[in-house]
Amino acid sequence: MSGAPTFVVAAPSSGSGKTILTLGLLRAFRDAGLAVASAKIGPDYIDPRFHEAATGRPSVNLDGWAMRRDRILRLAVEAGQGADILVVEGVMGLFDQAAEPGVEGRGGAAEVAATLSAPVVLVIDSSGMAQSVGAVAAGFRNFAAGPSIDGVVLNRVASARHEALLREGCDSAGVEVLGVLPRNAALRAPSRHLGLVQAEELPELETLIRTAAELVARNVNLDRLRSLASAPPTPLYTALPPPVPPLGSRIAVARDLAFRFAYPHVLEGWREAGAELSFFSPLADEPPSAEADAVFLPGGYPELHAGCLAGASRFREGVMTARDAGAVIYGECGGYMTLGQWLVDADGVRHEMLGLLALETSFAERRLHLGYRHAELAAPGPLGAAGSVCRAHEFHYAAVVSEEGPPLFRLPGGGSAGLVRDFVSGSFLHVIDVG
Repeated sequence: MSGAPTFVVAAPSSGSGKTILTLGLLRAFRDAGLAVASAKIGPDYIDPRFHEAATGRPSVNLDGWAMRRDRILRLAVEAGQGADILVVEGVMGLFDQAAEPGVEGRGGAAEVAATLSAPVVLVIDSSGMAQSVGAVAAGFRNFAAGPSIDGVVLNRVASARHEALLREGCDSAGVEVLGVLPRNAALRAPSRHLGLVQAEELPELETLIRTAAELVARNVNLDRLRSLASAPPTPLYTALPPPVPPLGSRIAVARDLAFRFAYPHVLEGWREAGAELSFFSPLADEPPSAEADAVFLPGGYPELHAGCLAGASRFREGVMTARDAGAVIYGECGGYMTLGQWLVDADGVRHEMLGLLALETSFAERRLHLGYRHAELAAPGPLGAAGSVCRAHEFHYAAVVSEEGPPLFRLPGGGSAGLVRDFVSGSFLHVIDVG
């Protein structure tokens, strides 16, 4: 199985305009009659959903820290099936990596681009810069044994005079300019504490994508970009276990605005392993399927809907019925908080949650917890045998007010994470791969 021609959109730093350029490219290629696929490097949940709104196709995460090389290749090749081009959005700065070594890598965009043998298009925030942009581009092109940087897109250009100075710098450095995007105040999305607002919550998203696409179509050489793209290597189709073991044979997955952050590759891995998945909305007061032998509460924004969740009696009764029947119940981040006894929202209001774990969390005082996590299962359970290594990501602002019970994970240095009570477990960690 061969993949679609691929390139990576990267930048010197966060905030340079990767996401807006990617969205514009995705829709502009689609408007040109191409079948367009996409992927996001790193653990980010939200950008892939924006990609899907632009392309009409599923988008996947490619994580060099948490995923094995062959899984990255397989996900990229499968994402590109039936597509004319695969556009991969980078993460942070091109050479930025996790602070601690992973199993096979450190997760940077450069590393994943090299795994995919994909050329890199560097988008540079050119505001406050003139000919020096050439030194920036040349420095990234020549840094270490990095991936191939085949050109730049100059972003936030103020005027024709500004563009001329920028082009002069790039010409001096021998760097090809693939596009020049003028400043545009309309190309900004609102933010929330986990990054961009979810795609479903942004009524003007289609306008944002269409504006970006029109700007890109006018100012970026799409034909040249497409000619630079190259197909990733064919993965070795040896047997790969599912990235996370299925929680059961019939898994009910919560899915709505409060529980949205489930990795597609994990859900697809469960399906490929033979599990049947059903979906339900706690915010609509829906219970999990009565036939389910496992219930998964993913992360999301339960703190924004805590009052609704506290009053969702059918949801509560359905989860309790599943618990009493011996079903596995597992929650990550927002799902973990929902499994607790109490959740304090940002206004200091205390809401009663499911009470399946002895846990109280609070958003009254925001405190960022961010980073990749190596975690070992403290005891055997649905995620695997005791001692199994989980590669996960943590990103939240909630604080633990109180917790009591045996931990789900042991962390390096003697710490722990999460709780277990009988067949109920959870933690703030979003597990990407186990084993």
